[in-house]
Amino acid sequence: MIRRLGSGEDLHCEQILRGLPDWFGIEEAIGNYARDIQTMPTWVAEADGKVVGFLTLNRHNEHSAEIHVMAVAGAYHGQGCGRQLVEHAEQVLRTGSVEFLQVKTMAPSSPDTYYARTRGFYEHMGFKPLEENRMWGEQNPCLIMVKHLASW
Repeated sequence: MIRRLGSGEDLHCEQILRGLPDWFGIEEAIGNYARDIQTMPTWVAEADGKVVGFLTLNRHNEHSAEIHVMAVAGAYHGQGCGRQLVEHAEQVLRTGSVEFLQVKTMAPSSPDTYYARTRGFYEHMGFKPLEENRMWGEQNPCLIMVKHLASW
């Protein structure tokens, strides 16, 4: 089930981030994400009576938005939670007439196998690579991926 983040549930989201050190291993980034989850629109995936994933959006302007952070607890990888979160966010954005959705992830020039899985997920969801840059520094090359949200 996908629903809006409830009061106090941001702590569950932070725990999910901390439980995925292969993706979220920088303490400063975790702190920033935990803060942003409280102030940006966030939806959670619920399974077995608990929060098992979340997605936070950053709407840049009337035409575009970004998946600011998304994570699914490791025990729930491959069970459709991430797909449901992205599809829900896309529907919300389409309703608001947003045309473009972007996500930033580790670029393929980094040999990280965990982020190769992440890129594969976003590619499967219809995102295309737009640009690789060094906004996160030389050791963490960034790939911006985009998706056009066609009207229904």
